[in-house]
Amino acid sequence: MPKVSPPEPSATSTMSATRATPATSSSPTDAEVIVVGNGPVGAALSILLAQRGWRTLVLERRRRPYTLPRATSFDGESARLLAACGIGAELGRVTEPATGYQWRTAGGETLLDIEFSTAGPYGWPDANTMHQPALEELLAARAAALPEITVLRDRQVVGIADQGDRVVVTAEDEDGTVRSFSARWVVGCDGANSFVRHHLDVPVTDLGFSYEWLLCDVELREPGEFIPTNVQICDPARPTTLVGSGPGHRRWEFMRLPGERAAELNRPETAWRLLAPFGVTPETATLLRSTTYIFQARWAEQWRVGRVLLAGDAAHLMPPFAGQGMCSGIRDVVNLSWKLDLVLRGRAAETVLDSYTEERRAQVQESILSSVQLGRVICVTDPVAAAERDATVLANRRGRGPSRPEPAKPLTGGLLHRSGEELAPAAGEVMPQGRVHGPGGSGLFDEVVGRGFVLLLGEQAPARLEADQLSLLAELEAHVVRLLPQERTAGDAAGHSRRAQEVEVTDLDGVYRSYLARHGASVLLVRPDYHVFGAAHGPQGTAALLARLREQLGVAVPVGASGGS
Repeated sequence: MPKVSPPEPSATSTMSATRATPATSSSPTDAEVIVVGNGPVGAALSILLAQRGWRTLVLERRRRPYTLPRATSFDGESARLLAACGIGAELGRVTEPATGYQWRTAGGETLLDIEFSTAGPYGWPDANTMHQPALEELLAARAAALPEITVLRDRQVVGIADQGDRVVVTAEDEDGTVRSFSARWVVGCDGANSFVRHHLDVPVTDLGFSYEWLLCDVELREPGEFIPTNVQICDPARPTTLVGSGPGHRRWEFMRLPGERAAELNRPETAWRLLAPFGVTPETATLLRSTTYIFQARWAEQWRVGRVLLAGDAAHLMPPFAGQGMCSGIRDVVNLSWKLDLVLRGRAAETVLDSYTEERRAQVQESILSSVQLGRVICVTDPVAAAERDATVLANRRGRGPSRPEPAKPLTGGLLHRSGEELAPAAGEVMPQGRVHGPGGSGLFDEVVGRGFVLLLGEQAPARLEADQLSLLAELEAHVVRLLPQERTAGDAAGHSRRAQEVEVTDLDGVYRSYLARHGASVLLVRPDYHVFGAAHGPQGTAALLARLREQLGVAVPVGASGGS
C-alpha cells in the first residue's frame, strides 16, 4: 500500500529529493500536484505524474481502502491506458476477457449481439471484466513503489484557495485536526459528491435521466461458464443485467419497478429471491453486497478554474449500460497528466490545459448520451411498449450475425493538427497498437518503443529531419521511430538507426503500414494519450505538422545543438 504520512512533519519530507524541476521559480510547495481522492482515477493520475518525476500528494477522505466493487469492466483502450501506469503485466491476474454482450427479450430472442475479441485493435482484449478492489490493489502497489507519491488518508478536504501561482488546500481528519497543504495544481478526483466541484461552483448539465436498481455482487463457490459474459434481459416484468466482474465474481442488477418500495428491494432476502432463478443461492455463492443505487446522467460544463481541475465522477456521471464510467475517468487523467507535465516543465503554456475540458467534455457528452439512449431502450416496464420495441429491433436485425464493438471515440477538437479549418488526416483518432520488433526485442509497440510523444516515420518519410524539428522532439522527449521496409522480416535485426534520435522497428503485424496507407501518409505524430495529433506526407507536410504542434503548445522551443544527420 502507499505510505501514509503522519500529520507532522511536512508532507514534503516524505517525498523523493530526486524529481523533475518545475519551470517556475515560485516559492516551494508541498507538492507540484495535489490529487483529491484516491479511487482508481485519482490513483492513476498520481502514478502518471510520479512516473514523470513530479511530487504528488493524494488526500483521501476514507481511513481505509474501499473494499467493495463499483465498476466491473473496462475496454481495450482503457486497458492500454492502465498499462501506462506500470501495471500491464499484472492486469491479466485480476481480469478476465469478456466474450460478448447480448440484449435479450423476455422470451430469450436476441435483440443485440456484440462479440468481443481477446486481441482487440489496441493490443488488449476488447472488454475486460474485473473485481475493482483487486485493480485498486495493483494501483496501490504501484504507487507504493514511487517515492514521489505521498498518500494521506482520513483527510477530508474542507477548503481550497487559489493564490495565483499556487493552491492551498485545507483538510481535516476525523479528530478535527486541520492542516493545510500547497501545490502548483489541484485535481479533484473525489467522486460524484465532489467537494472540489462544489467549491468551484461550475455549471452542471443534468439530463434528468435516472432509475433505481438493486445491485448484487456475488462470489461464486464453483467456477461457472457464462456465454456471453454480459447479458441484458429486456423484460418489462423486471429489466435485469448480468455481467462478469473478474475472476470468480459476478454481478446481477435488478431494476426497481414502478410502485415498488426501495426499502423492500434493498434487503438480502430480496436479493436471494431475485438471484434464485439464475441458480445463485447461498449454497452456490457468497453475497458480497446487495444495495440499491440511482444512476445519473450529467456533466460539469467547466473542468478547469484557474489552477484547480476536475476528473472522473467529479466531472461526469453516466448510466452503466455502455460500461464507460470508470473508462471515462481513466481517459480524463491520461489526457490531463501529459499536459500538466508539459506545463510544469515549461514546455507548454498554461492555456494548453484548456484543451483538456474541450477534448474530454465532448467525448464524455457523447458517452453519456449514448448510455442514456441505451437506457431508454432497456428501462421499459410497459408490456405493450416492450413488445413494440422487440418487434422493431428483431425486424431490423433479421439475418444479421454478431457485430464487433465500435472503435474508440476520436477527439473532434482541441490540441490537434488542422489543414485550414478542417482536422488533418487521422487527427483525433486513437492509434491502434500492434506488435513490433525493436532494439529490446519483440512485443506490443508501447512496451518496445516506450510511452510519450511518438513520431512514426514510414518507408516514404523524409530521410532526415531538420535541426529545429529534432530540437522540438528532444524537448518533448519524443520517440522517433522509423519503420523498416516491408521486405525486412521479423527475423532481421532492428535497432538504433544511424540517424540521430531514431529507433528502427519491424512492423510484425502490418498494423502501422496499413494505417499510414489508409490515411495516405508517411509520417504520423501520436500524443502521449495515443490520440493521433496528425498525419502528413513529405518534408513540407512533416514540417507543417511539427510547426503546428509547436504553435499549439504556446511556448517557443529553442533550436538546440542536435542537428539532422
